[in-house]
Amino acid sequence: MTRKELNKLCQTPDWRWATPEGAELHTLLLGLLCTFREKLEWLEEAETLSLRLRSGRGQTRARKSAAEKPVDLNRQNRQFNRKRLYGKRQAHRI
Repeated sequence: MTRKELNKLCQTPDWRWATPEGAELHTLLLGLLCTFREKLEWLEEAETLSLRLRSGRGQTRARKSAAEKPVDLNRQNRQFNRKRLYGKRQAHRI
């Protein structure tokens, strides 16, 4: 297969790319056409994406754990009753 045929094969969309074997073949063909520098840039971009996804997962976990923090209803009721009984000014002293 000549380089011209490889270029045409990679640039022409094919229904076989949607299958696992076709996707693997397409990836291999693209790898044959890329320079070493392009492969390194692709790896760096993939690593950056992976790190962003990992940090995003950590932030999501932190938000979920903060949202799942149990609410102390008894404490809220006590504060409400103090305000009702003693007024707003003296409720904070008790």
